[in-house]
Amino acid sequence: MVKTIIIDDEAKARKAIANILGKFAGEVSIVAEADGVKSGLDAIQQHKPDLVLLDIRLSDGTGFDLLKQLGNVDFKVIFITAYDKFAIQAFKFTALDYILKPINPSELIFAIEKVRDYIQKENLNLKLNILLSNREKEKKQIVLKTTDSLNVVNIQEIIRCEADGNYTCFHFTTGKKLLVSKTLKDFDELLSDFGFFRVHNAHLINLHYLERCDRAKGGLAFMKDNSSVPVALSRKQQLLEVIQKM
Repeated sequence: MVKTIIIDDEAKARKAIANILGKFAGEVSIVAEADGVKSGLDAIQQHKPDLVLLDIRLSDGTGFDLLKQLGNVDFKVIFITAYDKFAIQAFKFTALDYILKPINPSELIFAIEKVRDYIQKENLNLKLNILLSNREKEKKQIVLKTTDSLNVVNIQEIIRCEADGNYTCFHFTTGKKLLVSKTLKDFDELLSDFGFFRVHNAHLINLHYLERCDRAKGGLAFMKDNSSVPVALSRKQQLLEVIQKM
């Protein structure tokens, strides 16, 4: 999903752009709209988009002013404007495309397809780089995808994972949490070779952070971050056997 913000001082223009983006339902999500530099900055900082469709003449400045104030631009930019004289300056801001008004739908669709493919390629390259680096160094890493971002984390910093419907909540040694859009089953298979054990249908723990295990019926696994998780009766014996081999 390409999270997109439309920044244009004309409501009709924003609506026209949104209608064209409707072609990409399920692939492009419009998370916010803005009409100026200030409102655009607020929207970008709040939603952390993958793509910004940016007009040059805004209600309180220019699209260039907005990008300068951001400093670090970590999203793709497509300029949409009625003025062709700014094209060279736009590409100096690493714009992926520059579209003139009135908007030709086919031009915008082509530009969005280019952005979508570019982002997919970036994500794939990130995952491949992590895979290759894991072969070369002791600290193993994993890419966790949330609704907002891709996160590269060290596996040894994960204390436990907890099922949340079709999502999984990761708990880290830093106290940080991440809600990831995959099921616990996916991570059970992925992390089992790194000292993780599924103690319950809803809980996967890193045995390196297991402090003690209650052996009574309906027992609990107590973790080093002062948390505790239930241990299913059907998995208790296997857990004890694994602990004894550690």
